[in-house]
Amino acid sequence: MHCIKLLGTTEPIAVGKIICLARNYVAHAHELGNEVPSEPVLFIKPASSIIGEGEQIVIPPYSDDCHHETELALLIGRRGKNIGAEQAMELISGYGVALDMTLRDTQAKLKEKGYPWELAKGFDTACPLSNFVPASQVSDPHNLRITLDINGQRRQDGTSSCMIRRIPETLAFISQAFTLEPGDIVLTGTPAGVSRVQSGDRLEAAIEGVGTLCVGVA
Repeated sequence: MHCIKLLGTTEPIAVGKIICLARNYVAHAHELGNEVPSEPVLFIKPASSIIGEGEQIVIPPYSDDCHHETELALLIGRRGKNIGAEQAMELISGYGVALDMTLRDTQAKLKEKGYPWELAKGFDTACPLSNFVPASQVSDPHNLRITLDINGQRRQDGTSSCMIRRIPETLAFISQAFTLEPGDIVLTGTPAGVSRVQSGDRLEAAIEGVGTLCVGVA
């Protein structure tokens, strides 16, 4: 069982499923040569992919091109199925900083064959997560600066205002297929600037008003 912490509470929260939104920033889609999708593209990471502050990303031996993707994470605190966008924000109990680590070479091979992406997105250590802050402390999750430094050099610098699909629309769409349950986590996509990481790198991700997350690469 993998647990996360919501600041201000004492009990750890067991993580259910991690639902991720791909290509939710135009500049990121374009930097990878992808079309902007006409509707949300979803994939899932297992809870076993989570690591926390100060831990290390381990790149699997079948890949030589692991990329960082810094994302705003949503912690679901209430059950929701077939919800409307106007109700969606009520499901969120907290916000956190996430890294969606992606084996870009493996993903490209899988996409060529029309296969799912799990080997590229769901491997052990593929989802570093910070602690979560209560949703009440974030006045506007659609206006947050998102940055990532590697070894002190800025790689990503964007803002959640550039999301193609905002959080209410995303959660409403997800809930048509997957019942959202307490302990589920939703990753909302990454701004442009993704790049390769390698052994010995130190990553520091930050989201304004939410927190920071520092991890290494083994």
